[in-house]
Amino acid sequence: MSPKSCSSELAREMSGRFKKLAATGFVLMFLCSSAQAFDLQQLSTQLARPQVIHGDFIQEKHLRALPKPLISTGTFVLAKDHGLLWQLKTPLQQDYRITAQGIARRNGSEWQMLPGKSAGAEQNRLFLAVLQGDSSGLQRDFELQLQGEASHWQLTLTPRSVLLKQIFTRINIDGGELVQRIELQETQGDSTLLKLQNSVSNQPLSDAEQHDFAQ
Repeated sequence: MSPKSCSSELAREMSGRFKKLAATGFVLMFLCSSAQAFDLQQLSTQLARPQVIHGDFIQEKHLRALPKPLISTGTFVLAKDHGLLWQLKTPLQQDYRITAQGIARRNGSEWQMLPGKSAGAEQNRLFLAVLQGDSSGLQRDFELQLQGEASHWQLTLTPRSVLLKQIFTRINIDGGELVQRIELQETQGDSTLLKLQNSVSNQPLSDAEQHDFAQ
């Protein structure tokens, strides 16, 4: 074999080896990026990390029969070991407590339990599951699709249970370290947009909040 032919053969062999090496490197990079992708378990862990979250909310209720949304505002307190205090400030004042035992409404100095099968009850239970990062609970009733990363993610919930299919068509949730936005699209064409703002996770429960959860 002439030196020129030998050189060409060596070049072809080196080119082939380089292509195989590049392909192997690409596969390894793909596998590593897949292994590091942000998944539901990581989202659940991230959202469940804070012990207490305080924040404000703006809720827009879009009804087909009305030209403008109904807007309500208030504050919320999410306690990992207790539940959710939902404190409506405008257009009227009303406090709700959402726990594993059910939903209660403040009536003077006492809390009154509400029926557990209404659409509102299902919505409030959903809020609690989402805010607490309870993906296992959500997966029982919804198909979950997660996109994005820890600092900016989007979660889409598609109902699978018969009851929820009668209420919601789809639910979109956006967030970062904490949940920031929840949009509920209802079967009748109405929708609810919930914006969670000024959320902080460095304040413990006050004495009054502990008392509300303990009642």
